[in-house]
Amino acid sequence: MGNDTVAVAETAGSINVAVVLCLLRGQKVLLGKRRSRLGDSTFSLPSGHLEFGETFEECATRELKEETDLDIENIELLTVTNNLFLDEAKPSQYVAVFMRAVLADPSKEPQNMEPEFCDGWGWYEWDNLPKPLFWPFEKVVQNGFNPFPKSDSC
Repeated sequence: MGNDTVAVAETAGSINVAVVLCLLRGQKVLLGKRRSRLGDSTFSLPSGHLEFGETFEECATRELKEETDLDIENIELLTVTNNLFLDEAKPSQYVAVFMRAVLADPSKEPQNMEPEFCDGWGWYEWDNLPKPLFWPFEKVVQNGFNPFPKSDSC
């Protein structure tokens, strides 16, 4: 590697893959209020970093269990987005893989298992989402993204 390549690599931001879960219950979706350097105090879907060797489905299942103690089924891929965080102290790029699932036990409620990262979880109607939304989530919503199957759409 030449010196120019090393300099670029040392100043470039990180590239990450996040799996984002649209957990549906009836016509509502689960959202949490973030406590994070990225998007602090904004509402977002459950999500987390893809670990080496994991499938998207495994990551969605693991992250949701770690964050809420909920189990899911019927996991499906919905869409993928590319998000650049250029205004951060450490610029980064996140490839967000949006998945959809339903509760394995519909009577179970989310627990806040990671209060250091989330102020709490709640179920929200898709047409009445809380504000402010985490900007990558807000961007897909504004672009017409809807996690509900066409036949169940509001």
